[in-house]
Amino acid sequence: MKILPTDFEGQSIRRVYDEDTETWWFSVIDVVQVLTQQPDDLTARKYWNQLKRRLANEGSQLVTTCHQLKMPAADGKQRLTDVATAETLLRLVQSVPSPKAEPIKLWLAKVGYERMQELADPALTLNRARQTWQQHGRSDKWIQQRMTGQETRNKLTDYWSEHDIKKGSEFAILTNIIHQEWTGVSVVEHKEAKGLTSHNLRDHMSEAELIFTALAELSTRQIAETADATGMTENKSAAKAGGRIARQARQQLESQTGKSVVTGENFLPRVSKKIAGDAY
Repeated sequence: MKILPTDFEGQSIRRVYDEDTETWWFSVIDVVQVLTQQPDDLTARKYWNQLKRRLANEGSQLVTTCHQLKMPAADGKQRLTDVATAETLLRLVQSVPSPKAEPIKLWLAKVGYERMQELADPALTLNRARQTWQQHGRSDKWIQQRMTGQETRNKLTDYWSEHDIKKGSEFAILTNIIHQEWTGVSVVEHKEAKGLTSHNLRDHMSEAELIFTALAELSTRQIAETADATGMTENKSAAKAGGRIARQARQQLESQTGKSVVTGENFLPRVSKKIAGDAY
C-alpha cells in the first residue's frame, strides 16, 4: 500500500491506495476534522466515536463498511485508524451538518476523477511512479522491472474484472494464493519478514522477487485465459497453477545459486543506532 498525504484547504487528509484491491482508503478522522472544524484530531476522534454510536443505534451500515489501517500519526508512529472508501465517505458526509460538506464531496470526486484519468491513460500513473522511485534512489534497472511487473499485474486484474471477480477482497484472496504458491509464505508473512507495515510489498521487492512475481501472475493469467476461468473457484485453481510454475522456477534457481530468492531485504531508510561510549 502507498500512503499519500494530501491537503484539503490546508488540512492534511491521509489516504492509502491499495494496489492489490485497487481501492483508495481515506482517514475518517481527518475528514471528520475538516467537516466539524475541530481544533485537533483528539476532539475529532471523540466526535467520530459519538457519531458511530448514533449511526449504529439508527441501524446504519456505514460504520460496518469502515476498516482500520495503520497510518502515520502526529507523533510519527504508525497507528491504526478508521478508514473508508470515497463512496462510504460521501454517504457519511450526509450525516454531518457542515458548510464544508459540499467542498469535501467535490474534493472526493476530484480524487476519483484523477484515478479515472490514470485508468484512461496509464502513462500518467507510470510517470508519477517512476519519479517517486527515482527520488527514493531506485536504479533504472529496478524501476524497469517494477513497471514491467505492474503491467503484467494490470492485465491479470483486467481479466479478473471481466470474469466475475470482485475488486477488493476477492482480488486480495487470489493475489495471496499466487504469492503463497510461489514464495511459500503469505503476503502478510512476507511483509513481516521485510519489516513492512503499511508499505507496498512490491516497492520493497528485490529484482528477483519482482521477476518471479511477474512470472507467477503472467502464468496465472494465461492459464485462466486458456480455461476461460470464471468466478472464484476456477480462478483459484488458475492462481495455484500459475504460482506453482513460478515456485518450480524459483527452486531451480536456488538450487543452482545456493541463495534464497525470497528475502527480508527492503528499501526502508536505515535507522542509525547510537552505540554506548561513542561520541556523535
